Amino acid sequence: MNERLLRLTGAVTAVYGFAVARRPGLLARPSGIGGPDGSVPADVAACLRPLAFRDAACGLAMVLAPDASALRTATLLRIASDLGDAALLATALPERRHRTMAVAVSVGWAALSVGGLLARPQTDPGDAAHTPRRHGPPRRRPRGTGPRRAAGSLSR
Repeated sequence: MNERLLRLTGAVTAVYGFAVARRPGLLARPSGIGGPDGSVPADVAACLRPLAFRDAACGLAMVLAPDASALRTATLLRIASDLGDAALLATALPERRHRTMAVAVSVGWAALSVGGLLARPQTDPGDAAHTPRRHGPPRRRPRGTGPRRAAGSLSR
């Protein structure tokens, strides 16, 4: 799991969620559900705000998760929300181009989160226990730099 990627995804999600809650037009206009003059009808805004707060909450849960297990759970919730959005918006939006875009964006964010879950764990470069193995034959030490043999030991 790539915790850095998942936490960054969560942060972007939270910021976007709060932004849409404040200004529903950020989601309504690209989705084709704004008014003809670009305004957002009150009923549309009322439907978008709970989705925006859900995204903000999922994003904050990803950012603030205290451990890997909690981060995994928050990310799975995010993925389920994105896939649910894709399924709903694939049929609910008025125009095909808006439906296609909404599905692509929702599935894209879900895929990013899945990628973060499936990525190899990050390691601390200074952690010797996680130092990658070298491939190929072992390196030989230059003469005279190996361990010294005790007096009277067998030597070649």
